[in-house]
Amino acid sequence: MADIKLTAATLSAVGDIDIAGNRIIIRDDLSLVSVATPLGGEDALKKTLTAAFGLNIPAATLSSTAKGMRAVSMAPDAMLLIFAHATPDAEMHVRAKLGGAGYTTDQTDSMLAIEVSGPATMAAMERICPLDLQHGSFGKNASGRTVMEHMAATIIALGDAHFLLLTASSSAKSFLHALEKSYRNVIS
Repeated sequence: MADIKLTAATLSAVGDIDIAGNRIIIRDDLSLVSVATPLGGEDALKKTLTAAFGLNIPAATLSSTAKGMRAVSMAPDAMLLIFAHATPDAEMHVRAKLGGAGYTTDQTDSMLAIEVSGPATMAAMERICPLDLQHGSFGKNASGRTVMEHMAATIIALGDAHFLLLTASSSAKSFLHALEKSYRNVIS
């Protein structure tokens, strides 16, 4: 049998991309932990999430924030916690704080977080995203799940023309390429 050694590869070597004042930043400093609500445990999770992190359970199309952490609704009874965590034990940290009030899974390696902003962001996003991201429809802390260039994505509004995008790490290079190409097409 062949002796094969796997080596982790990240996109952090790509670095930040600046296209005429528009920024594409790979946020490899963020940890992502999914939290599922146990059957009949909505009230307990709500209380524990607030006590442990100051967070509210997010509405279906919004994210909630507190103490440097963001909760994003991903499905009924499921949310994703997004926060900076320097060590690879983010899921254990959340699980300990929740004390059994929610089921946790580390999603940090399975998803890529990309922050985009700049003057051409809305035009670039309109080319590849079917959601109406205009401020009146998709204001700060709004979130939505969609498809961008045939790849699943979650979009979170951080401000005007400023978004955090989440996608599967398995298609990260293709997603980043589509995003960069969209910016370059609206700039030229």
